[in-house]
Amino acid sequence: MKVRPAVVIVKEGTVLTMRYVYGEKEVYALPGGNPDPDECLPEALLRELMEELGVTVEVGEMAFCGEVLWGGMKKETLHMVFNARIVSGNPALNPAETTALEMIWLPFEELDQKLMYPNVGKHILQYLNGNLKSSYVGVIDQPFVQ
Repeated sequence: MKVRPAVVIVKEGTVLTMRYVYGEKEVYALPGGNPDPDECLPEALLRELMEELGVTVEVGEMAFCGEVLWGGMKKETLHMVFNARIVSGNPALNPAETTALEMIWLPFEELDQKLMYPNVGKHILQYLNGNLKSSYVGVIDQPFVQ
């Protein structure tokens, strides 16, 4: 199983996301990425956010984690979502480091209406409202998009 860390960064009622298009579907992802060998999750997040968005972040507590299981495809991923804040820089997409089409500050009220990867909009809202019962959200209901 692959492990993918990501961050929830909040600004004025919005969450920082990156917009992709797979096939004909728009998908919004939390900033993050895959750890390099011998790299812990917070280090991977610091590197990925600097490379892709040009910002330095302070990684806080783990907000929640959950699994995406696509039976038969051998693409299982454990998503570890951390709270973070930008400590320097203004986020701007670096196309040399990501396939994202743009960076979007997604309003809270749209989080559970947009297709996200991982599909955790409702969990982000529960976390931000202090209503998440456990940091482990279980298997994430994630439609496969290509």
